[in-house]
Order: sequence, then C-alpha cells, then structure tokens
Amino acid sequence: MFNQYLKIFSQRNTAVLLLLGFASGLPLALTSGTLQAWMTVENVDLKTIGIFSLVGQAYVFKFLWSPLMDRYTPPFLGRRRGWLIVTQLLLIVAIVAMGFMQPSRDLWWLAVLAVVIAFCSASQDIVFDAYKTDLLPAEERGSGAAISVLGYRLAMLVSGGLALWIADRYLGWQATYWLMALLMLIGVIATFMAPEPDNSLPSPRTLEQAVVAPLRDFFGRNNAWMILCLIVLYKLGDAFAGSLSTTFLIRGVGFDTGEVGLVNKTLGLISTIIGALYGGMLMQRLSLFRALMLFGILQAVSNAGYWLLAITDKDITTMAAAIFFENLCGGMGTTAFVALLMTLCNKSFSATQFALLSALSAVGRVYVGPIAGWFVEAHGWPLFYLFSIVAALPGLLLLAACKQTLEYAQHNDDFKRRTAYNGGYRWALRFFTSGCLCLFVWLVILIFNSLGWAELHLLADRLLEIGIILGVSGVISGAALDYIVQRRSNLA
Repeated sequence: MFNQYLKIFSQRNTAVLLLLGFASGLPLALTSGTLQAWMTVENVDLKTIGIFSLVGQAYVFKFLWSPLMDRYTPPFLGRRRGWLIVTQLLLIVAIVAMGFMQPSRDLWWLAVLAVVIAFCSASQDIVFDAYKTDLLPAEERGSGAAISVLGYRLAMLVSGGLALWIADRYLGWQATYWLMALLMLIGVIATFMAPEPDNSLPSPRTLEQAVVAPLRDFFGRNNAWMILCLIVLYKLGDAFAGSLSTTFLIRGVGFDTGEVGLVNKTLGLISTIIGALYGGMLMQRLSLFRALMLFGILQAVSNAGYWLLAITDKDITTMAAAIFFENLCGGMGTTAFVALLMTLCNKSFSATQFALLSALSAVGRVYVGPIAGWFVEAHGWPLFYLFSIVAALPGLLLLAACKQTLEYAQHNDDFKRRTAYNGGYRWALRFFTSGCLCLFVWLVILIFNSLGWAELHLLADRLLEIGIILGVSGVISGAALDYIVQRRSNLA
C-alpha cells in the first residue's frame, strides 16, 4: 500500500498541484477565523465581527465573474497561468497591506482589504480549478484531486491554527500577516514552474458567449438535471453529520472544549488528508462511478460512529475513532467528488462550469444547519445521526441512475446531447434561473439590512420563499424529464 501512496507523489504534475493547492488554501483563514481571532483580541464588538463574516460570500458567488477568466487571456504565461499570477500578486499586496492595519484603529480599511483578499482568493480558486481540469487526463484526476486537497488542507492549518500560535507567542498579528504574504510566494514560484495546459479547444470569443455558452453546453447534455441533483445531494449526509459535530461533542456528549479541539480539529484534519490520499490511490484502479459509489457508501456508514457516541457513555477513545473514521471517509468522498466536477467540465470554459458546479455543491453544506438544529431539538441526537445516514441515500440512488452517463463521459471525455422535450427543458431552466436571481437579490437585501442601509425584512422573506420554490421546481422538472427520457431509451 505504501508503494501506491508513492505512486501518487511520483506523477509529473504532483509538485505543481501540491504547491498551487497550498497557495489556494492559504488566504481563506486570513479573512475568516484568523481575522476573527485578531479582532476579538483587539476588543472589536461582536456585531462588527459578525458583519465581517459576510466577506466569505465571495467564495459562494465566484461563478458570477468566472466567465471573465474564460473569455480573456492575460498577455503573459497563457490563459490559466496568467490569471494565477495576477491573483497571487494581488493577494500578496493585499495581505501585506492588511499587516499595516490595526482593527481598533483602521476598521474600515481592514474591511476593504478583507473584501479584496476574499475576492482575489476566490478568483485564484476559479483559475486553479480550471487549470487542473484542463491539465489532467481522465486517469489522473483522482490522484490530482487528492494532491490538491492535501495542499489546500495544509495551507488552512498554516494560516489558521499555526498563524494564531505564531501571533500569540512570537511575531504578533501584523508580522504574522506579513509572514503569510511571504508564504504566498510559494504559489508564484509554482505558477512559473507549471506547464500551461495544452488545450486545443477554442476559448469563448465574446463575453456573452463566455456567459451563455457554458450554461447551454451543460444543460444541453443528456441527464444534466439529474447530475445537477447529484452534485447537490452526494455529500448531503456528510454535511448533516458535520453541521453540528462540535456542538454535539461538547453539549450532547459532555467533552470539554480542549478535548474537542485536540481530537476533532487535529485528528480530523489528519484523517481527512489520509482519506484524500487513500481515495486518490484507489481511484487509480477504480472507475469514477465505482469510486463515487464506494466512497459514498462509506461516507454514509461512517456517520454511525456519531450515533454510537450518542447512545453510549462518554469515552474519548470512542470519540477519536468516530472522528477518524468519519473524516477518513469524508476525505475519500471529497477526492472522488472533485474528480467528478473535473469530468463534468468542458475545457473551453472550465473556469465558469467548475465555479458553477462547486457553488451548487455547497448548497447542501450551507443550508442544512437550520434544518439540523430543528431536527435535534425535536428528535434528539441519536435519531439525528441515524437520519444523516438516510440523508445520503438519495445521492447514491441518483448516482446509480447516472451510471451510464458518467461512464460514457469518463471514457470519451464528452457527453451525449439530449434531443427530446426541448420545450419542457426550457421551462425548467427558466424556473431555475428565476429562482437563482431571486435568491441573489435576497442576499443583497440581507446585506443591506444587516448594515442598516435598509429595512426590507418582509421583502427579503418573500424573495427567499419565491426563490426556493422556483429553483426547486425547475430542478425537479428537469430531473423528471431526464428520468422519463432515460426510461424510454432503456426500453427502446
């Protein structure tokens, strides 16, 4: 087995993907957890700290400007590496500038820089995802996903827990941010080392084409809507189990904060990295469909460890075993899922399609929190974790339904086009698009309300309801048409 691990690290693009993954993950904590810790130490009020968390929305809505990175090519290093250099240099400048700020004195400028860093970091993610999609052949996507996840997670550890420790013990906050900016040079060096993907497919010629063509390409595919549902639901059970894990371990089982921090964060990170690498190793011998199905089943079964914790006496060994197994299987599932997203992208506009698909994959993780809290209040922890296992089943059933489509895509690096029910599909897309627009306007109003610029709470509630209804109606209609077409094709 050790030789199989070495095989992952011996591939020609391993060093580049590892270092670029590190550069991609490094800025995340600098505008979230690490910045919150700095502001807390400087006695900034909780309301202001809460508002600062909104800068993270850049990662959710990065698909809005991703077409620009498909359409335009910088005058140096090519379409992918050129944009990588631009975003990395802007990040270095912004992080250095943040190091000159003091939260107690320069709060406005700190907010501006946090927005700039989040925007540039999300943009770097767009280009890096497109880069590895364009670079890796089908047989290397699993191991490539594993290596990039490893780099990303290590960077989060460096700019998160390690940065807090360095700031507290040695350098202080400002010098720590300068050190993080210096570490971003790793990404710059890796970009100069990296090969530009050899992509013979033409890039979009106009901005309109860059926006419309990726959508037309994706939704014109056979089983596109079922695949869309698969992306949302594949890791739903995993998202349920993780949404309240810290609260469960402290309040539900009775472990103290130090025990949870040591085991859940440290051991959880290590097991996620091991799972990602092991998943990449297995994917060198498994088809994409088989890897997704196997890892998806393991993700579901691993939630039983939390259920066992909920019905047994408090024991730190049981907690460690449950956390290790759940994160191990989650890491394996993440590797296969990233490989799936790469497979689903057309290389002519991989930046836009990967950004859209990854944003949709976050829907379950973001919105299960309120449902999870309500479920625990109503039914208790044991039933909640049993339900998290059941919540994984729809994604596995959809995966089984999409088997032929995924196997065709992996073997041919292309998708069959749909021909039937064009009118019905158009209406499904209109419902879905209208729902997304309503949700976007809802988010804008929500930000204005939180900043005190408006008091439109009733309108925000209505837009949220309408957006959810329209979006879900579009997805269900499209998936139903996909199922009908597939049944008729199988019967014929």
